[in-house]
Amino acid sequence: MSEHKAGFVNIIGNPNVGKSTLMNAFVGERLSIITSKAQTTRHRILGIVNGDDFQILFSDTPGIIKPAYELQSSMMDFVKSAFEDADILIYMVEIGEKELKDEIFFNKITNSKIPVLLLINKIDKSSQEEVEEKIVYWQEKVPNAIIYAISALENFNVTTVFEKIIELLPKSPAFYPKDQLTDKPERFFVNEAIREKILMHYKKEIPYSVEIETEEFNEEEKIIKIRSIIMVERDSQKGIIIGHKGSALRRVGTEARKDLEKFFGKKIFLELYVKVNKDWRNNKNQLRRFGYKE
Repeated sequence: MSEHKAGFVNIIGNPNVGKSTLMNAFVGERLSIITSKAQTTRHRILGIVNGDDFQILFSDTPGIIKPAYELQSSMMDFVKSAFEDADILIYMVEIGEKELKDEIFFNKITNSKIPVLLLINKIDKSSQEEVEEKIVYWQEKVPNAIIYAISALENFNVTTVFEKIIELLPKSPAFYPKDQLTDKPERFFVNEAIREKILMHYKKEIPYSVEIETEEFNEEEKIIKIRSIIMVERDSQKGIIIGHKGSALRRVGTEARKDLEKFFGKKIFLELYVKVNKDWRNNKNQLRRFGYKE
């Protein structure tokens, strides 16, 4: 048996270039987890693809895509982390795109020590001639990248890119349990679904002072019964999460439940509770329990 490979593949690019379409094409039937928000502070894991001798962790870098004039410093932190903890970088552009709005970032890509795959997406909306022009254009702009013209939507050239990723992955054991029978992916997904709704509906600091723990996940023939706790650091945050007569919490619960029903293909009964867990972010044992590395 060949040696096991595993690694983080960070996908960067502007909004709407087709990152999630690409993810779905990559993951196909081999879905373990698909989610759109970070489980840890370092990675926004989009999907995990397992094979017998590989595990690919696709993640997304949210901060990079803001134009240069906005939030320069925090953006650069995201950029830095994207390069620090990726094993392979996928830079996605759509066929009509010309440049990255940020020069510092662009230099980082062209000087990257890790492999860069530049994917020109949405070529189904284009002509052969334009595609050829664009390939030449990007080869000059990012000489260190391996360039592929793809259509994530039409699944064109996706397998070629996927095989290249496997070839470039470092030798490493798996980072996450591969056994889908463990409840980790299931609970992980429940937590992510709830977290995503909190990110959508509450203002800045709230989502980052929240941790979710799924205490019960009981799957019956026709229904899955789930009980999850939303942990906050302070009483005031608890009030905000619950909202007027529980309205805010109900909205989170309803939306998360709908996503989970789609994901698991079953009826879901979801109970949500809010607990104050003072200063969990500064407590090493708590952090370890929530899967954050020191």
